[in-house]
Amino acid sequence: MAFPPSLNHADRQLVFTSSQAARYLGVSLATIRRWADAGHLGCYRTPGGQRRFSREQLDGFVDSLQRTSDLGAHSTRAA
Repeated sequence: MAFPPSLNHADRQLVFTSSQAARYLGVSLATIRRWADAGHLGCYRTPGGQRRFSREQLDGFVDSLQRTSDLGAHSTRAA
């Protein structure tokens, strides 16, 4: 019987704390907080006020950064 390849914890995880989101995106905890507070990165708050991030929110944020980067690379002006 063949088993599917095991997934690492981040591949299975659906909800991330701020620290986990920082590790997932490869940035500092302070950066996650700034991005969330500025509205660049969506999150929701627990009843205790802690930020929580869905994997979909994190992946969507990365995708939006890549799209923005791609647009900037293609918008060169002729002199």
